[in-house]
Amino acid sequence: MSMETDEWLNRFCLIGQTDKRGMAWHYRESAQGDEPNHYPGFIPVPDVLRRLFSWDAVESPVFLNIDGKFTPIGDRKAITRSDDPQCVLGIFKEGYTPHSYSQWLLEIVAEILGTELGISSAGLLQKGGLAWVEVSIPDNIKTPEGVEFRSNLLAGTSFNGVLSTTYKRTNSVTVCDNTMMASLASEGEELKIKHTRFSGLRIDDARDALSMVVESQEKFAKDITTLCNVKISAKEFDLVLDAIAPVPEGSARGATFASNKRDILAQLYKSDSRVAPWTGTAFGVLQADNTYRHHYAIVRGTDGGHAERNAENALLGKTGEADSKILAAIAKVKNMPQLIAA
Repeated sequence: MSMETDEWLNRFCLIGQTDKRGMAWHYRESAQGDEPNHYPGFIPVPDVLRRLFSWDAVESPVFLNIDGKFTPIGDRKAITRSDDPQCVLGIFKEGYTPHSYSQWLLEIVAEILGTELGISSAGLLQKGGLAWVEVSIPDNIKTPEGVEFRSNLLAGTSFNGVLSTTYKRTNSVTVCDNTMMASLASEGEELKIKHTRFSGLRIDDARDALSMVVESQEKFAKDITTLCNVKISAKEFDLVLDAIAPVPEGSARGATFASNKRDILAQLYKSDSRVAPWTGTAFGVLQADNTYRHHYAIVRGTDGGHAERNAENALLGKTGEADSKILAAIAKVKNMPQLIAA
């Protein structure tokens, strides 16, 4: 990861509740300058507006250069930044309508925030083409099995076509600050709104999604207890590895990649402090796989590394799909129809 990426993350990714979650992995004290991006408590709404969302998306015409003569393309428009007109975030058909970050991620969320909730993280990625605001409960929940987590509402949208405006529930495991599904049995409630001129935010739907953040923590805690009670032997762990990281024949490169992945997963599972407390259980296997994906899996197609990819995966639902896949592999090894009831 380049120093430029480190500087971007430490300027435009605001991290709250560090007294409870610790510093983000990309934190660099030398990069903080006069105004750190880490907050011991919730992030104030005015700070998010001033530091991240003080600019607007601007619609600009697109021209085609034919033999030095510029002709406008009538059914296309470019989305640029008001503070940097040379930064083209995306090119879209005429019907595309950008959803203002300040309105759709901040003003609306601020309007429906309850007294028990606050902003725990917010950020810009992909030169400002992707943004999110995460709202969390104030206190972490700790299960009898020693798993500490917090429940969130994750709101995100983009100016580059990566995703529709999205509101969804998630949970974050504190020991590694990894994201998991709101319910390990399903994706949970999610609200998506397309970027069209006829789109409108259904405030009641968003408010309902927010109100269920507190309710989701109870279900997630029960899911963790269930997974911690499912015992995994050493042989069964190897069978799970065979299912999610099989070593192919006839491909030296593929065999090397699979072997490396298996080695890292085994190390995480057996000795990493983020996972080892639950070694020998289905939750330990899930935690190893989830931690591998958040911090060790190869990241391609982005300069933002794991921070950018993790944010995208959570918003696009890929994190939930991957969690479901590893749980299905465990259930198959255990000869169970499913590990968790919906």
